[in-house]
Amino acid sequence: MPVPQGVPKGESQCLQRVKMGFAIGFMVGMGSGFLFGGFSSFRAGLRGINLLTNTGKVMVQGGGTFGTFMAIGSAIRC
Repeated sequence: MPVPQGVPKGESQCLQRVKMGFAIGFMVGMGSGFLFGGFSSFRAGLRGINLLTNTGKVMVQGGGTFGTFMAIGSAIRC
């Protein structure tokens, strides 16, 4: 049986879907973290480097959380 193209040797199709789900979820979470974290930091009165660091933290947290849930959802579907 031929191996489908695009799948590295030794890596299952399910693992590839889980990684893709995490990547997509991470990007969506980063986008929402940018919006929500930026607006909430701005409303709290943060400016300059404090605004950027707080927004960056919220972006990474949101990306990690949403990416994890998307990866779990992709694993369930396998």
